[in-house]
Amino acid sequence: MTAHAMTNNATTTAPSDQSRNADLQARRLAATPRGVGVMAGFYIDRAQNAEVWDVEGNRYIDFAGGIAVLNTGHRHPALVAAIEEQLKRFTHTCYQVLPYESYVSLAERINALVPGDFAKKTAFFSSGAEAVENAVKIARSSTVRPGIIAFSGGFHGRTMMGCALTGKVVPYKVGFGPFPAEVYHLPFPMEVHGVTVEDSLHALQTLFKAAIEPSRVAAIIIEPVQGEGGFYIAPPALLRGLREVCDEHGILLIFDEVQTGFGRTGKLFATEHYDVLPDIVTLAKSMAGGMTLSAVCGKAEVMDAPAPGGLGGTYAGNPLAIAAAHAVIDVMEQEKLVERSNLLGEKLMARLKAAQTIVPALKEVRGLGSMVAAEFFDPATGAPSADAVKRVQQAALEEGLILLTCGVYANVIRFLYPLTTEDAVFDEALDILDRALAKA
Repeated sequence: MTAHAMTNNATTTAPSDQSRNADLQARRLAATPRGVGVMAGFYIDRAQNAEVWDVEGNRYIDFAGGIAVLNTGHRHPALVAAIEEQLKRFTHTCYQVLPYESYVSLAERINALVPGDFAKKTAFFSSGAEAVENAVKIARSSTVRPGIIAFSGGFHGRTMMGCALTGKVVPYKVGFGPFPAEVYHLPFPMEVHGVTVEDSLHALQTLFKAAIEPSRVAAIIIEPVQGEGGFYIAPPALLRGLREVCDEHGILLIFDEVQTGFGRTGKLFATEHYDVLPDIVTLAKSMAGGMTLSAVCGKAEVMDAPAPGGLGGTYAGNPLAIAAAHAVIDVMEQEKLVERSNLLGEKLMARLKAAQTIVPALKEVRGLGSMVAAEFFDPATGAPSADAVKRVQQAALEEGLILLTCGVYANVIRFLYPLTTEDAVFDEALDILDRALAKA
């Protein structure tokens, strides 16, 4: 078929605005693999702050934020301006070939912002999974040990090492093994499911007796607040216990702040909620407001363990993403988004707790700042209820509110709205949420 014929065919069969979503859905199913799961059946055309419009002109309030990527909202003017300015200069050189000042200055800013009164260094990558992979490489290089300990329910990416570390089988591990060796898991404390800090720390000691001696463990990796696992908050006693064990045995402690970073928990980093400091921190998601950027920040002597050339990546620290990250940090400071994270989170938590009086299935509401979760159980059986969550999610979507679910039992709704959401839009979303909860 000639190009002219193809153009004519496309013109004569183009769908109307009212059928474009259905047409795109059919094309997606024919052209892309089923393994790339897609939540929504509609297709986005444009977005601004906390609102999106699909190709048929329907408006939605976005409480998913690209899965915690848009703390500064869709298309924040400062980010757009920063990216446009960088576009005028250069878009790519590969930092390892031709370096640029913006990478260095962003590393300096991250080193100063990440908690810890000690010398730090930062390297940039493209995705959260890459940050985790490189944190493991750095830890192994620094300690000359192989073992890595992670937690049930934890999520650390979709690469093979990321999958190995992730403590959730469906859908992340099914059919993809075998995974990298020397990865071990501990239970994560979840009061609502009867798992205590003592259970976790006891399991660690049992692991040392039954599976791997502590002298062969390079690092323990943990999310201060689990993301995909259900927004469970790590109790301070757990992190203190881990820090003590790590110090005793020369093990490095890694905090995965890919989802918790940049204001989501009511602090710039979730680490600030605790009196425990990690040796390495991984960052990504809202770091660059939708541009692909991640980072590993850690103690200088630990970060310097790999030899030159051992770290990097063709697109790692892309200059457009670096420019966006500088703008994100500026916006976080200028618009006081950490304070707003707490304000919006308190507002949401109050509304959810009020709903508990009329929604028996809503068993627990928890959160730090704007990292808020609502967990559902079947009132009749006491079992986790994924069905209740699906009903709430669908009822909200029908009224134009996009919500995400999570949890090992898929029975948790997580809220990841932009911290820049306007008050009127936020209140509108909470009213929709109230109605969705009542319907469910």
